[in-house]
Amino acid sequence: MNCKYFGECGACKVYDGGYERQLSLKLELNKERFKPFYSGDISIFKSPQSHYRSRSEFKIWHVSDDEFYYAMSRMDKEGIVYVDECPQVSQYIAALMPKLLKAIKEYGIGFKLFGVDFLSSTTGEIAVSLLYHKALDSTWSEIAAKMSAELNIYIIGRSRGQKVVIGQDYITESLNINGEGFRFNYIENSFTQPNAKVNEQMIAWALKDLHSHDGDLLELYCGAGNFTIPFAKRFRKVLATEISKSSINAAKANMLLNGVENIEFVRMGVEEFVQALDGVREFNRMREIDLKLYNINTIFVDPPRSGMDEATCEFATRYENIVYISCNPETLARDLVVLCKTHEICDMALFDQFPYTYHAEMGVKLAIKKVEEV
Repeated sequence: MNCKYFGECGACKVYDGGYERQLSLKLELNKERFKPFYSGDISIFKSPQSHYRSRSEFKIWHVSDDEFYYAMSRMDKEGIVYVDECPQVSQYIAALMPKLLKAIKEYGIGFKLFGVDFLSSTTGEIAVSLLYHKALDSTWSEIAAKMSAELNIYIIGRSRGQKVVIGQDYITESLNINGEGFRFNYIENSFTQPNAKVNEQMIAWALKDLHSHDGDLLELYCGAGNFTIPFAKRFRKVLATEISKSSINAAKANMLLNGVENIEFVRMGVEEFVQALDGVREFNRMREIDLKLYNINTIFVDPPRSGMDEATCEFATRYENIVYISCNPETLARDLVVLCKTHEICDMALFDQFPYTYHAEMGVKLAIKKVEEV
C-alpha cells in the first residue's frame, strides 16, 4: 500500500519496508512473547495490502463555516493532518468519501459536524454516521434523506441524546467460510470486525478440527454472533453469553438470518453465568434454559483488550478444549500463565487484522494435559 500521508497520519505506524516487513516484525515479536508457552509454528493469516477496512472513523476539521476537511490525528500527536483519501478503507468507502464531503457542503449541513463514521459491506452497502455538536431538526432530516437517495447510502445523524436514522442503521455483510455463506447484520456504532477478509480466515481457523470434538460448545463474549453462528454448524448445541443487550439482540437477529436454531443466547456477565452454572444463584434470564441438557467440553472466548480475569481463566480450564481469540497479545500471554497450568497449546495463529500498525490478533487452541503431565 502506498499512502501520501505515511509519516504524518497516525493511523499507520509501521510502513518502512512495505507490508511483508511490518508483518515479519509482528511475527518475530509474538514468537518471542509466547516462547514460554509454545515452540511450534505460528500460522500467519495475511490481510489485503490495501482497501481492507470496512469500518472507519474520520474527524471533520473546520477552517471556517463552509470550509472543512476529513482529518486524522498526527503520528507525532501534535495536532491533526487533513486527508482527502485513505487507501486503508474499502474501495466503496474510498469512492464515497469525496462525494459525501462535497454533498455535505453543497447541502449546507456541515455546521457543528465533527466526525464521520463509515460502515460498509464487501458488496458496497454503506451506512454513514454524521456526528454533531448540535441538535438535529426536521430540516436536517429532509436534507439527509435527499443525500441518502442521491448517494445510495444510509445516513444516521447523531448528537448528544439523539439518533436520527435515514433508511436503516445497519448493513448486511456476507462472509464465505470454507465455501459456506453466512450473513450478518452489522449495526452502526456497534463493534464489528473491521477487516472482512481476515475475519473470514479467523473464523475458518477457529472452526478447524472442531468436528473431532464431541459434545456441546460454550462461548463467552459472543458479541453479535460472529463466531457463534458458524460454530452452530459443528456442534449439537451452543450456549453463548454476552453482557451487552444490543449485541445479544443483534446475535439473535443474525441467528434467524442464517436459519440457525441450536443456539441459546444469554445476556449475562461471566461471573453471573458461573454462579448460574454452579447452582449458586438463579436468574430469570436463565429460567428457560436447562443446563442439564448440555454436555459442554469445548469453550470459546473472544474477550475485550483487557483479556480475562483470573477467575474466568480458572473457569475456562474446566473444559477439555479451549479456543481463545485475542485482540491483545499482552493480556493473552498473562492469561496463558493460568490456562497452561492444566492445558497445553495445540495450535497458534496470528491474524493481521490491522496492517501497518503494531497491533496483532492472536488465536490459541488448547487441550487438557494428560493426567500424568498435570
